[in-house]
Amino acid sequence: MRTHTLLPSLLLLGTLSITTACSPGSSEPASAGPPRAAAESPSPVRSVDPSKIKGLQIVSNSSEQRSCPFATSYPDVPGAETMTAAMKKDVEQRLATFREGACSNGSRGELNVSHRFLVASGDVLGVRLTTQDGSGAGSGLSAKSYWYDGDAGDYGTALGLIADDSRDAFISTLKDELKGREGFDTTTFDGTLSDPASRATALDNMAFTADGGLEVTFDSGEVGAPPAGTFLVTLSKKTVTPWLSAFGKRAQRQTMSPSRSLDLGAPNTPGPAVPTHTASGDDDTDCKKVTCIALTFDDGPAAPETATLLDYLAQYKARATFFTVGQNVAAHPDLVRAEARAGHEVGNHSWNHPDLTKLTPEQIASQLNRTSAAIKAATGKEPTLFRPPYGAINATVRSVTSLSPVLWDVDTEDWKYRDAAKVAQSVIDKAQRNGVVLMHDIHPTSVAAVPQILRTLTARGFHFVTVSHLRASL
Repeated sequence: MRTHTLLPSLLLLGTLSITTACSPGSSEPASAGPPRAAAESPSPVRSVDPSKIKGLQIVSNSSEQRSCPFATSYPDVPGAETMTAAMKKDVEQRLATFREGACSNGSRGELNVSHRFLVASGDVLGVRLTTQDGSGAGSGLSAKSYWYDGDAGDYGTALGLIADDSRDAFISTLKDELKGREGFDTTTFDGTLSDPASRATALDNMAFTADGGLEVTFDSGEVGAPPAGTFLVTLSKKTVTPWLSAFGKRAQRQTMSPSRSLDLGAPNTPGPAVPTHTASGDDDTDCKKVTCIALTFDDGPAAPETATLLDYLAQYKARATFFTVGQNVAAHPDLVRAEARAGHEVGNHSWNHPDLTKLTPEQIASQLNRTSAAIKAATGKEPTLFRPPYGAINATVRSVTSLSPVLWDVDTEDWKYRDAAKVAQSVIDKAQRNGVVLMHDIHPTSVAAVPQILRTLTARGFHFVTVSHLRASL
């Protein structure tokens, strides 16, 4: 389900270009995804600003347990309910399989599912989910694009971009252009593409380029030997346009010339209001004289949970530290601004929550730098702290960033126990002076636990400060 480890594109016959990647790379940019073995070219797929999508929610789930590391996300866009349901089903099935397998047998594998918008314009929505599953053999990389037709009011597969009566010519051209490529196998291609069911699965990852061409990506093993990795074919606009379905042509046009808004026919219901709490000044709490504790919240921002949390914190004049995930910052920069405006600290939690110790130095730097840039764009200030996903850090991670790592003293395990009372009691029972508490503002139950935590610990004399303030006071 996230752009590609690619070799340089070749222009063939003036109208058809093909790029074949033979390494186990991700189908998203290096900055957004898990490990890749080779250098990659920037994707020609146009970027989309998710903060412009009204009512957007990012559905996230993750653990902080190194024995069962997973992080998943997919977008929930108003009006595209059938598409959201399809993504939810796929993600939940993958996660259930992973937890039943890798997490129960002690495997060191990791599951990461991230998202990227391909187009969000007019009545067309396209999203790619990229999965990196390290619990099995091979690269564990797969990607799938999801398409929503607002005019028809229904979700469609990538193959639906191609007209029914053009699919044979389309497939034949793909085969011709793959012939001769290292690792490509004609017999495997024919076997995969001849059966309607397997054809739909193999051709489930397509995206239009900014100039109207069409990228078609095959996962490892679909059209060649698994060690050959991912294959990407890019068809020019001139070549592919005659083969497109009516929806495919609209998707192509909306990608090339996106409108300023997305309208999928959903009722015009405004999103949750963004809190306007403003800090009265710098925190002057002296943690040498009073009992301090730092509440930290990972994986957000999330709507509406983060907004609710900011209201709770403001009621007790409590400050906290938010370790944000870059792809969520991009979707909700207004919430990140609200965090900073209220006097809270905004830290870096990577772009899409991979285990940084499994990445190359370049990939680690990209994960952190891209997220820091998103935070600065939202708040005007670069973060100074980062929390490594799963608490996984080594010398390589430390060497590629000037950000200071932050772990925790109290793990509420709120990702596992979706029970507000249990989460609150966990913090209350384990709270200690100068402690750092780990929670997640993507879970409604975790946010719901905060009033009890603030009320009880305030009565016990605790003061809630940011991590940086706590460190500076010691």
